[in-house]
Amino acid sequence: MTNSYHDLVKQTFNFPQEGIEVKEGDLFFNGLDLNALIAKYGTPMKLTYLPKIGMQIKKAKQMFAAAFKKHKYEGKYFYCYCTKSSHFSFVVEEALKNEIHLETSYAYDIEIIKKLYQKKKITKDIHIICNGFKQKGYTRRIANLLNSGFSNVIPVLDNKEELKDYSSSVKVPFKLGIRVAAEEEPSFPFYTSRLGIRAKDILEFYVDRIEGYESKFQLKMLHIFLNKGIKDDIYYWSELNKVINLYCQLKKICPELDSINIGGGFPIKHSLGFEYDYQ
Repeated sequence: MTNSYHDLVKQTFNFPQEGIEVKEGDLFFNGLDLNALIAKYGTPMKLTYLPKIGMQIKKAKQMFAAAFKKHKYEGKYFYCYCTKSSHFSFVVEEALKNEIHLETSYAYDIEIIKKLYQKKKITKDIHIICNGFKQKGYTRRIANLLNSGFSNVIPVLDNKEELKDYSSSVKVPFKLGIRVAAEEEPSFPFYTSRLGIRAKDILEFYVDRIEGYESKFQLKMLHIFLNKGIKDDIYYWSELNKVINLYCQLKKICPELDSINIGGGFPIKHSLGFEYDYQ
């Protein structure tokens, strides 16, 4: 008896799966004949299935809406597409069809924002969350966006010194965010808590550097990024609770604060063995 690769897959995984099936010996992905595409374009080949983008965005919105209803939460949920996940114009523009906002990570991303505006894919009232470590070229481009009328650009401070770049160059009132440094998961091999401002320092930083300057800039958002994304484990809930507790403390002295930006997102399927309970 000769075992085929098909047999191995069926024995190892639940197969066929959503979006993947075999018809008459050929593999189909969301109804697309992969064998025919390979015959036409050759290999290696990368395929972007655009309808899946809107499906995933709607899925996230629906899950948050259901959770809000269940817990009687009266706030709002905004989905921000992170441009670093894919810079391709056809991907970004497809995402924008789903009433979303944007998040940037590099100076290069600001050029994408400008191009989208030139193509009339976005307006100047779109929310743009500017995350990431920022060198002068990045902060300068963020300041230019604010000065040119993008009223909902929110630079998220990755360190205490970053505020100086905006206070000296932005000519209009603007909103700020602060990245809260997260402690690494015990087993995580990289040290990343240097990114952001430590929670124990943020209250003092707000009082010393932001409070009293509300006519120029206001703290609107706290941001947390956990490298492994949203997970139902002790580490994730512990770090998120720290940010929520800090938010509650700050809210008492900072009425303008009204948002928590959760980075990392949900995990996505990378293999046939992927399992994750999104609910």
